[in-house]
Amino acid sequence: MKAHSSFSMLALIAVSVLSCSTPDKEANAPDKKDRDMFGYKYARGLTITTEGITNGYVMFAVPNSPFIYLINRKGEVVHQWKGNYGVMNSYLQDDGSIILQADDPDYPVFGEGGPYGRIQKINWDGKMLWDFEYATEEYIVHHDIAVLPSGNILAIAYEAKSFEEAIAKGRKPESTVADGPWLEKIIEIEPQGKHHGKIVWEWHLWDHLIQDHDPTKANYGVVKDHPELLDFNLGLKAEPVISEDSLDILKEKGWAERNTTVGNRGSGIFHFNAINYHADLDQIVVSSPEVGEILIIDHSTTTEEAAGHKGGKSGKGGDFLYRWGNPGNYHRGDSTNRQLFYQHDVRWIEKGKPGEGRLTVYNNNIEGRKDSLNYSAIYEIQTPINENGNYLIENDKAFSPERPFWIYVAPDTLSFYSSFISGAHRMISGNTFINEGARGRFFEVTPEGKTVWEYLNPYHGDIHKPNGDPVNPRDMPYSTFRSTYIAADHPAFIGKELKPLDPQPNVFKLPPPEEKKKM
Repeated sequence: MKAHSSFSMLALIAVSVLSCSTPDKEANAPDKKDRDMFGYKYARGLTITTEGITNGYVMFAVPNSPFIYLINRKGEVVHQWKGNYGVMNSYLQDDGSIILQADDPDYPVFGEGGPYGRIQKINWDGKMLWDFEYATEEYIVHHDIAVLPSGNILAIAYEAKSFEEAIAKGRKPESTVADGPWLEKIIEIEPQGKHHGKIVWEWHLWDHLIQDHDPTKANYGVVKDHPELLDFNLGLKAEPVISEDSLDILKEKGWAERNTTVGNRGSGIFHFNAINYHADLDQIVVSSPEVGEILIIDHSTTTEEAAGHKGGKSGKGGDFLYRWGNPGNYHRGDSTNRQLFYQHDVRWIEKGKPGEGRLTVYNNNIEGRKDSLNYSAIYEIQTPINENGNYLIENDKAFSPERPFWIYVAPDTLSFYSSFISGAHRMISGNTFINEGARGRFFEVTPEGKTVWEYLNPYHGDIHKPNGDPVNPRDMPYSTFRSTYIAADHPAFIGKELKPLDPQPNVFKLPPPEEKKKM
């Protein structure tokens, strides 16, 4: 189902739990009894602007739409690109083109967990330059990409494994879905022509798994002694078995994807949702929300080295160089040491920006006290990296740091919360740009945590389901996977006249909720 392909089942269920019911409540005022995570009642458009904002623009994909908008800091749309499918996210290039993740309407097999199937390049004037499909019954690109300096593209992809393959690798049968799990891989694509791409490098999580469940399997070992490997028995467990009729009801309500079956619910067991690249280190960082960790690997390897445990600048092949967020995963901590909860959008702070070389991550779902509610935070993390690009770890201890270098939470905690999607990145001024995804809220905060700019996406498209049915516009109408601050001096804007479009695009008017039928 096109409108929800980037959202997890957890988020879909949250619609019924967290949606609003009192339309006369004052806008922009949180209420513990009636938490409006999806922004049904909030004022939209530009809501806060001050003298302290960083000059530039904001780019975001319009939900349920083929449009990507560029707005100025007054909240006016100054440019738009249009694809031919729904857009999950896009990256602006120096020539004014964008490389985007396009939601193919007929990819097979894969359902929940953010699959989209196509990567495209569209120039400033809207011409399709490249349209590459990577979607079969065996694999599909999902969630995120990273554009390399060479122009090649790193993409996260699922690769389907059978139930039998998973058990042979040491996965517990009771934790394994009937149709088998979808394991993560990373591919590097060299665009060729208008519709083709050559895979020039790849890395497979399958090659870097350990387990302490079945001693008869080759990857059996002591998890605590191997923080460079991921325990195969982590991640999502098998969903309770349901009937076809129950699944049909979930699909009708928008709580299951069109390709979801009774046998593949929960197949995306690790669910990587972000990828970022550091050119100087030649390293890749990814995020796995299902295990509450960010993980770094070496990109300087060959594909053959990436499948093993030696080679590359690190000398460690494709094994994990660093991991952070949940040391209990490698038995060097417990639940009290966990720091990341369903996190998104990990990335290095770019060169020249305050904090360069550190990592930022959107920590979605920090658990509140029993008398409170969950909330979100932005973390800035100083990794224990040395001058050779290696990450230090002491014997029997977890990777440092024990706490983030910098944390942003809302002054009242509760008013900043999105349990899924979302992101954050550092600006040249030292401020931090944040996308509170569920609500479609974009805002800029100072290092001291003061909000100096805020804009709530007022747009929503009208893409229909593959069978022609309309998408319920009340299901997360403004939710935005990512939004991106673009500096005013970005090379893409050289020679461009960025005037507000006249007329401006029509804002979306949320229809009233359907009345419940009396029994």
